[in-house]
Amino acid sequence: MDYKRLREAMVKTQLVPRGIRDPRVLKAMAEVPRHLFVESSRQQLAYEDMALPTADGQTISQPYMVAVMTELLELSGTEKVLEIGTGSGYQAAILAELSRAVYTIERYDDLTEQAAGRFRDLTYTTIFLKTGDGTLGWPEEAPFDRIMVTAGAPDPPQPLIDQLAPGGILVIPVGDRNFQQLLRIRKNSDGLTRELHTPCMFVPLIGRFGWDAG
Repeated sequence: MDYKRLREAMVKTQLVPRGIRDPRVLKAMAEVPRHLFVESSRQQLAYEDMALPTADGQTISQPYMVAVMTELLELSGTEKVLEIGTGSGYQAAILAELSRAVYTIERYDDLTEQAAGRFRDLTYTTIFLKTGDGTLGWPEEAPFDRIMVTAGAPDPPQPLIDQLAPGGILVIPVGDRNFQQLLRIRKNSDGLTRELHTPCMFVPLIGRFGWDAG
């Protein structure tokens, strides 16, 4: 199967027509081998316009959703990025193509181990990962220039806002369990600005400051 051709077709037919314009994002989406981040039995579906299931009831997001969330971060290549929800590792790989370093947190040990293996196989050396409660962030490595959350929550967890650097951007799906929108938060010298973007549906963000907190 010609996966390179399928990636190029994915960019041309799924991303560009829907408004993805950042040439660096489009290039990363055309180069990162998404089929290596899904189960072998589903590799033929890797570049289709859909999310795909992974172990432990998680998902690898639809290519368009990966692209739009990445574009909202406005990455230039110099940023230190925190990702909450490693999953298969595909989103972290896209971020690693576009930033200085990626720190990614996963709730499940087996997914962390699988993603680490993929990063080794693909020779990513600027991705750092651990297993833990993503709603707490990674305070030892803060602040972060950009933060992406790949699970839905009623509100952005306060520890993540606290760990966002001045001038930084946080992107997170917010809403209820049945409907969410991407929220982009910018941390300015005079406070936070919030912008709602694309409707979406993600698995719930679980943790101390996620669903069922308290």
